[in-house]
Amino acid sequence: MAGESGLAAAVEAVFAPDGALARATPGFAPRAGQLQLAHAVARTFERGGALVAEAATGVGKTYAYLIPALLAGRQVLLSTATKTLQDQLFGRDLPRLIEALGVPVKTALLKGRASYVCPHRLALAGQSLGERPLGGQRTARSGERVGLLDQLVRVERWARGSATGDLAELPTLDERSPLVPLVTSTRENCLGTDCPQFRACPINRARRTALAADLVVINHHLFFADLAIRESGMAELLPSVHAVVFDEAHQLNETGIQFLGNNLGTGQLLDLARDLLAAGLQWARGLVDWQGLAARLERSARDLRLTAGAARGNRLRWTGAVPEGVDEGAWQPSMTAIAEALEQARAGLDTVSELAPDFVRLMARAELLAERALAFMQAAAPDAVRWLDVTGTLRLTESPLDISETIRTRLLGQGPPKDEQDAPDEQETARHRAWIFVSATLGDDERLSWFTEPCGLQDARVLRIGSPFNYARQAALYVPPDIVRPNDPAHSAQVARLAGDAAERIGGRTLVLTTTLRALGAIGDVLAERLAPSLDVLVQGQLPKRIILDRFLKGSAGGRGCVLVASSSFWEGVDVPGDALQLVIIDKLPFPPPGDPLVEARSRRLQAQGRSPFADFSLPEAAVALKQGAGRLIRRETDRGIVAICDTRLTTMSYGRRLLAALPPMRRLADRAAFDAALADLAAPADIFPD
Repeated sequence: MAGESGLAAAVEAVFAPDGALARATPGFAPRAGQLQLAHAVARTFERGGALVAEAATGVGKTYAYLIPALLAGRQVLLSTATKTLQDQLFGRDLPRLIEALGVPVKTALLKGRASYVCPHRLALAGQSLGERPLGGQRTARSGERVGLLDQLVRVERWARGSATGDLAELPTLDERSPLVPLVTSTRENCLGTDCPQFRACPINRARRTALAADLVVINHHLFFADLAIRESGMAELLPSVHAVVFDEAHQLNETGIQFLGNNLGTGQLLDLARDLLAAGLQWARGLVDWQGLAARLERSARDLRLTAGAARGNRLRWTGAVPEGVDEGAWQPSMTAIAEALEQARAGLDTVSELAPDFVRLMARAELLAERALAFMQAAAPDAVRWLDVTGTLRLTESPLDISETIRTRLLGQGPPKDEQDAPDEQETARHRAWIFVSATLGDDERLSWFTEPCGLQDARVLRIGSPFNYARQAALYVPPDIVRPNDPAHSAQVARLAGDAAERIGGRTLVLTTTLRALGAIGDVLAERLAPSLDVLVQGQLPKRIILDRFLKGSAGGRGCVLVASSSFWEGVDVPGDALQLVIIDKLPFPPPGDPLVEARSRRLQAQGRSPFADFSLPEAAVALKQGAGRLIRRETDRGIVAICDTRLTTMSYGRRLLAALPPMRRLADRAAFDAALADLAAPADIFPD
């Protein structure tokens, strides 16, 4: 294994035409951009400091950072955006490279608690579901619980033979299933060393393996959750790490603020009530009125949800004493009732705390939630933004506007420690550590300000590497000149008509990306009704994302053909190469919603600095999102297709030039005739744009 001084040379040798990659990978061809990125990563590993690198689709960024990490000879932490990408890196990419390079590197996969079965809670799950033994058979109070009990039996059977306890090994278990929180732990309900299953705990096994590994694969959620609460795991691992690589780094800021603020949800209250009742009936039946305590918690959570009325699916502003549109006369008593219900639960648990370790953790949970409830009854911190998420439940959130201060002090070791948790020697270590931030999309200017400013990385080295794809030959861009403006009530219907016409021409193979859930429903309904006889129409939310993507791939690869209508998470992280996807339709320019409390707070801060919220925030946000959405189309050198953006502001407004410049250099289709001709080329087995 190469020493640090020779790392760049060793990396270059691996990527050479006759190097280890060429010998191990049939058809391997050196790519200048990939080698450029690998060199930059290797130099940062050697010198320390921060590198921000935007590597467009096709560069091969994964191998560009993995190879220096494997050759560095030091412990490296690799953080990804999703658990799916974690599994891909750990289960596919790393084993291939380790074999190709012949390096004795120990790797480990570390996820958050919700990814692993908890043996202790698994044993208690039947009690939580209302299970009662009867003649050797299971019974339940409702049809829904019968279904959950059937799932529980499958989880129990799988857990007995699993070496890792990672629920990703159980594809039949939907991650949205209400069973998941019953068989996994949280920081609040974990019994720690008091747990009778402590040594057999999959989480503890994974952490012990990670501490002994050379390269550990984690995810952004785990990194920030641990950074925020200093829980064991990352707190033990990070001090010994020489380098940290963040892949899909564009998600860091939004992920970080989730964990660096404060939150209280009615779901947390209901979970506590359920766990309190189950533990009380098992370990201290008759000693405390567990039914009464649980019922009061449930009632207080339900009453708080009722204060938001019919509001749903929105973030409500919260700049005063109560969230916007909420009756203060009802809100404050409801919050007081929650605090009182939590205090009663704490007091009841305190009387039996010596009987079982479960009661100690439940009491700590009640105390923590009570503290949060009282905090939300006071004014928000001056440098934070507060809002109310309204879905089926309520979630009260207060967060910083960005993660710049945390990155600067806690990661890079710049400036005085923010709190006593950051020892001076830890900051000194951070200053010499290598930090790599890489993604296909990090901004639309040379300094990648969209990413570097909110992440406190203005002084980092910045590298931008373009795509090797021949976009002018492989792809075309069409902006329908006659489509109505997005604020016109007829806009969604016209988008659906365009999508339906095109999908029928090419036999499906179409992804429609919407900027709102309202447009998602409207366009999805029209397409489903129109195309049902000939094509399958999949709409986000009908099934889990993994299943929808699998059906889209299968339908487009020799089946009836598919059209997928999606929003939110489908704008990025969706990789559909080849002919399975040849048309991406974007309903309108993805500007951030102006009424969102976080957007408003960031805009006010820019105004106070004498800057333009539109030019310095909204426009870069739209540019990055547009790049992400359009980037779904061309994933390989042989892909071909069309991106249609149904928003004439892209060509008629002055700011449209900046958005167009952010897109790949695709061929422009001037009118409907050119669009129809390009569709005909896609429908035929011919080159889309001949040389």
